[in-house]
Order: sequence, then C-alpha cells, then structure tokens
Amino acid sequence: MAIAKRVFLFLVVNLLVIVTISVISSVFGLHRMPQFPGMIAFCALWGFGGAFISLLLSKTIAKWSMKVKLIDPLVRDPAQKELVETVHGLARRAGLNKMPEVGIYDSPEMNAFATGPSKNNSLVAVSSGLLRSMNKNEVEGVLGHEIAHIANGDMVTMTLIQGVVNSFVLFLSRIIAGFAAQFVRDEIRGIVHIVAVLVLDIAFTILGSMVTAYYSRTREFRADSGGAKYAGKDKMVAALKALQSRFEPYDEGEAAQAMQAFKINSQPKGWLHLFSTHPSLKLRIEKLERARV
Repeated sequence: MAIAKRVFLFLVVNLLVIVTISVISSVFGLHRMPQFPGMIAFCALWGFGGAFISLLLSKTIAKWSMKVKLIDPLVRDPAQKELVETVHGLARRAGLNKMPEVGIYDSPEMNAFATGPSKNNSLVAVSSGLLRSMNKNEVEGVLGHEIAHIANGDMVTMTLIQGVVNSFVLFLSRIIAGFAAQFVRDEIRGIVHIVAVLVLDIAFTILGSMVTAYYSRTREFRADSGGAKYAGKDKMVAALKALQSRFEPYDEGEAAQAMQAFKINSQPKGWLHLFSTHPSLKLRIEKLERARV
C-alpha cells in the first residue's frame, strides 16, 4: 500500500505540473516566440514551475502520505503538549514569526522531518518510533535540527537550486536532441527527436542530482549547527550519537532503508557518495564537536 500511494502521489503531482505549465505557457504565448528564446523561456518556466508546485504541495502531500496527525496546541495529553511546547520554544529561539504545525505519525522507524512552502507555513513531524527510542534531550536535538531547516529557509533554497538544475536539464536535452535529429531521414526525425529528448532528460537529471545532493549536504551541516544553537550543542551531538549507535552496527543496506531521521544514512562508498543528500553521521558528529556554537 505504501508503494502504491507513493506512485499515485507522484503521478498526481506530475499531472498538476504538466497542466499548470501548459496553461501558463499558453497564456503567455511561449509557443509563438522565436524558437531559441522561446525554448529558454519554456524550459525556465517548466523547470522552476515544477519545483515550486512541488514545494507548494509539500506539506499537504507529507500529511497525506505519512498520515500525520496534527497536535492541537491546546491538547491536554502531557506528552503531546510537551512536544508542541518544545517545538514552539525552539521556533521562538530561531526567530520564527509563526509557529510550525506539529504532528506525529505512526512508524517504528526513528524519523523526523520539516516541510512546508515557507517559514510561516511549515510542519514539523516526528515518528512514534523516534519518540519511543530517544530520551528528552535527544528528541530536542532532533527537533532543533528540523527547526533550523525551517529558519534557514532550506525548503525554498533547495527548490531554487532544483529549479535551476531542471531548467538546464530541459534546455540541454532539447538542444542536443534537435541537433541529433538533423542527421536522420525526415520521416523518422520526429520520433528520433522525442526518444532522444526522453533519454537525455533521464541522463541529465541523474547528473543534475549530484549538484542538488551537494548543496543538500552543505545545508545539513548548517542545520546541525542551528540545532546546536537552538537546542544546545550537547543535545544535538547526543541525538546524532544515538542514531549512530542505533544503526551503524547494522548492514548498510538495512540501515539505508531504516534510518530516516534527518534522512541520515551511512555514507555510500566510492563515487556513489556524490548522490548522497546527507553527510555521514561520523563526519557530522566530528564537525559539530569541533564547532563553536
């Protein structure tokens, strides 16, 4: 069921992106522009439009796909009330003007995430498994890390980066495909162009993901530093060490699937590390312990 839901959500989001971009391009008459300038405008519109539509839908999709149960700030349950107060306390220390929504979802995995289209429209959600497995200080370290992502504007920053990457992918694939199609017969030129665009889109997207992953890794270090600032360096380090002791003894394949808090996993070996969106736990702990917060 979980896989089917992810596929369904993926198709819905992409359908919305296609329809939205088609409407916008028609309204602004991009299809009537000169070929080269029109292609640049269309690729930029498609690239950034798709990224920002995904951003705008991020909180809604997260609530739906993860079955997040929002916690009323006036809740009477002591444990839930403490969780909300901790998140809001960290948010105030980070200077957020509007408090994030706070939610819990049922999962045995140690997982936490922050999402939302802006600092004033965000969500912090934690899994039941994380709350059961970590002590109060470690949980606060995790929450501080997630609040730092919001305060740093990481969702918007990564969306802009993804928009640039998407635009280059779309533009380069169509330029190269158009050039290659000139060397085939007229009757198959259209098919060759379509196939070449699809293949190049996939290839350049894979290459572009290395750029996105690099910037994602740098933002994780900043979020660790922010978590240490808002929650306390000792709590942030304790949270990372708790995850390290829980997962690193396991097989790497198992750990990669299970360890979802901060999306942390063991650093892939060799060139595969270029696709990793998060640095290794060991490196993050070492850097944070050396840092002056």
